[in-house]
Amino acid sequence: ISLTLLLLLCPAVLWRVVQGRRSSRKAVLLLGLCDAGKTLLFARLLSGRYRDTQTSITDSSATYRLSRDKSTNVTLIDLPGHESLRLQFLERFKAAARAIVFVVDSVAFQREVKDVAEFLYQVLVDGTVLRNAPPLLIACNKQDVTMAKSAKLIQQQLEKELNTLRVTRSAAPTTLDTSGGPAQLGKKGKDFDFSQLPMKVEFVECSARGSKGEEGDADLEGLEKWLAKVA
Repeated sequence: ISLTLLLLLCPAVLWRVVQGRRSSRKAVLLLGLCDAGKTLLFARLLSGRYRDTQTSITDSSATYRLSRDKSTNVTLIDLPGHESLRLQFLERFKAAARAIVFVVDSVAFQREVKDVAEFLYQVLVDGTVLRNAPPLLIACNKQDVTMAKSAKLIQQQLEKELNTLRVTRSAAPTTLDTSGGPAQLGKKGKDFDFSQLPMKVEFVECSARGSKGEEGDADLEGLEKWLAKVA
């Protein structure tokens, strides 16, 4: 009888442990390359207003309250995108991540695709990120500009680049956690796509600047809906 009871209790106990760990993670990390628009996105989400920004060399954090439910909030953390800083800041905050927003410059994407994929790859093979599997949003920013690439094209190109990186890096250790061996990205023997990851990955088109520039409102509806869902 005791064994049967134990078997019945185990899933419930495990679920409570997982939920407890998740509820202790209250941070939504904003990641991306320099000039992707993370800091303006951060400012717009918090105040709704436009502000001039410059390249961040440290993190910025603030409480983001959901407009529909003022009692529900998350901590938004804007991390530097500079190549020499981004991984050390990810290392510092990754364990607290309830969710991750990876911001992409949709205008410069074709030129930066390899760098974007490289950073995203480093995030996706990180041991802590893989274990916690926080929801991931690829925010395709600067959609107010005519030359901006669509979210669908960005997804296709990233999957292709990540697949190439997986092949070239398979022999080298790639996790930020040195305790484990190199992580396998996606499913072995299959071309990579985002559905193979342990976390749910979504894409959204947005514009932190907005179609009317500094005077207009930002187009962040898709991002705000996603934040409400993961909070």
